[in-house]
Amino acid sequence: MSAPCKGRVVIGVIGDDIHVVGNRIMQLALEESGFRVFNIRTRNRPHHFTEAALEVNADAVFVSSLNGEGEYWCANFRQPYAELGMAGILLYVGGNLVVGKRSQADVCDLFRRYGFDRVYHQIPDIGRAISDLEQDLLNGSSLSRC
Repeated sequence: MSAPCKGRVVIGVIGDDIHVVGNRIMQLALEESGFRVFNIRTRNRPHHFTEAALEVNADAVFVSSLNGEGEYWCANFRQPYAELGMAGILLYVGGNLVVGKRSQADVCDLFRRYGFDRVYHQIPDIGRAISDLEQDLLNGSSLSRC
C-alpha cells in the first residue's frame, strides 16, 4: 500500500531556459516526499504553469530559472491565478533568478512583489523547499487534493 499523497504540485522551468537536471531532481525529491508531481519540463511561458495548475487542481507551483530569465518571465505571476479563482495557490520560485549580482534580500523582495510565497535564489537545498511546502500546507495555505 502506498503512502497518502501530501498534495499536487506543478513544476517546470520558465522562459527559454533548458536546464532540466535540477527540474528532474526536484521532481524525484517531491515524489519521494509523498507529493504527486506534474512536471511541465523546460521552456515554459507563465500561462503554461497557470493552465497546468488549473487542469490538475494543484496545491502548489514550483517555478525554476537557472539562466536568470526569471525576473522577466515572472513579473505579476500570481495575477492569472487570482483571476481563475486560485488566489490561494502556493507559488514557489528558485534557482538563479536574475542576471547579475544582487543581494538575496533584493531578489526575494522582487519576487514576493511578483506574488511568490517562497523565493529560493541561489539556494541549493531542495529539502528546505520541500519542508517549507509541507509546513505551508499544514498551515492551511492550500488544501491537499490528491
